[in-house]
Amino acid sequence: MIIATPDDMEALGARVAAELRAGDLVLLNGELGAGKTTFTRGLGEALGVRGAVTSPTFVLARTHPRAEGAPLVHVDAYRLGSAIELDDLDIDFEGSIVVVEWGDGLLDGVSDSWLRIDIDRPHGGEADSEAEPRTVTIAGVGPRWEGVDWDAPRH
Repeated sequence: MIIATPDDMEALGARVAAELRAGDLVLLNGELGAGKTTFTRGLGEALGVRGAVTSPTFVLARTHPRAEGAPLVHVDAYRLGSAIELDDLDIDFEGSIVVVEWGDGLLDGVSDSWLRIDIDRPHGGEADSEAEPRTVTIAGVGPRWEGVDWDAPRH
């Protein structure tokens, strides 16, 4: 799908949030500045997390509590080299909704299912403008996401 603006990216995050529950894992892939944190901000707002969702780059993981329901854990795995290092963060994967940026190749063994979201910037990832359209592909991996069609309209 084509996401035209940062507001649309946040809206996509909100749309995905409506499908998530405790134990769900979301993998976000994309170049620097592609919109991963913008997506997660929309997801967090829709989940009703307390406080602002910001990039966890320097702390590796931020836990965002909610008034009701599973907390949102936002992970920046850029500096992690393996699933073991991800596991060492001691995240409650079963009791949380976990979003992992830069986690490609790190989720095998962590979970049998995750939602993979690839965000592609135009011009090979050049940082021309935040407002440039992005191409977003959503694919479910594993039994949790079998039969979910992300191209179908949501209510």
